[in-house]
Amino acid sequence: MQQARGRRKRRLITSPDVGSYWISFSDMLSSLLLVFILAVFFSIYQYFSLLDLKTQELNEQQAELDRTQIVLAQREKDLETAQVTLMGKEEEVASIQIQLQQQEENLFAAQTALQTKEEEQAALQLQLITQQESLASQEIRLDAMQVALTAQQVQIDELLGVRTDIIRELSQSFAASNLAVKVNEVTGDIILDSQLMFETGSDTLSAAGQAQLSQLIPVYLSVLLRPEYEPYVAEVTVVGHTDSKGSYLFNLELSQNRALNVATYCLQLPGLNSQQRALLQDIITAKGRSFSDLILNADGSENMDASRRVEIQFRLKDSEMIQKMNEILRDR
Repeated sequence: MQQARGRRKRRLITSPDVGSYWISFSDMLSSLLLVFILAVFFSIYQYFSLLDLKTQELNEQQAELDRTQIVLAQREKDLETAQVTLMGKEEEVASIQIQLQQQEENLFAAQTALQTKEEEQAALQLQLITQQESLASQEIRLDAMQVALTAQQVQIDELLGVRTDIIRELSQSFAASNLAVKVNEVTGDIILDSQLMFETGSDTLSAAGQAQLSQLIPVYLSVLLRPEYEPYVAEVTVVGHTDSKGSYLFNLELSQNRALNVATYCLQLPGLNSQQRALLQDIITAKGRSFSDLILNADGSENMDASRRVEIQFRLKDSEMIQKMNEILRDR
């Protein structure tokens, strides 16, 4: 078989049509190669054309993307600006809210203050009404008091006149009886020398003191117990005073005993009738003042002789009323 194949191959090579065949085949291959090359070039051309087109499209897209990025960047800036503005607005809104809250608090405080003022005004109005009612009541009472004062003015004048008349009558009666007794022109008090009436440190009436009282008291009572004066006399008080030697309690007891002994002697005077004695018994009192009411010299030092004394005082029944009426009249 190998020999047959070799003879066939040799025949092919040695055949006269073999050369033309290979020439046609080579031309065909050349044409195919040319077509292939053309196809490759065309493909390359199309590729580069398409690449240029795509590159142009990409450039346009890149440009569009760049423009979009610029727009986006501008929008981001605008957004940031808007955010800053928004933050400013939020702060402004927060500030406004704080102001509104403060205004609400101020309004509430003002309303509370107004309510308080209204309550105070209502209280003041109520107080004013109460004061007006009280004033009206006081005016009624004042009118009533005015009527009473008017009715008592005559009595006051009469009582004041009674004291003046008693003081005048006492001075005249003592002078007519040749008694050297001084009557206080304002109060009607009579001052007795304690040295004449008592020994030093003693509360026993001396003979001279008894003699003085025996002359003085009947004249004193003859004036004070007259029918025109007796209804007005409320009290006759014998008051004992001492100087400042010794303790206050010792002098208080001494002054009290001296005043009591003088009052007792007055009640036991034989020159008094039963009616005078009974009247005197109803009105006479005695009290001691120790050294609580000293008599002073011009230089402010104590006048010890003048401080040792016994006073006989009278008080009218309505003297307290007169004092109150005078106070009322002063207040008006």
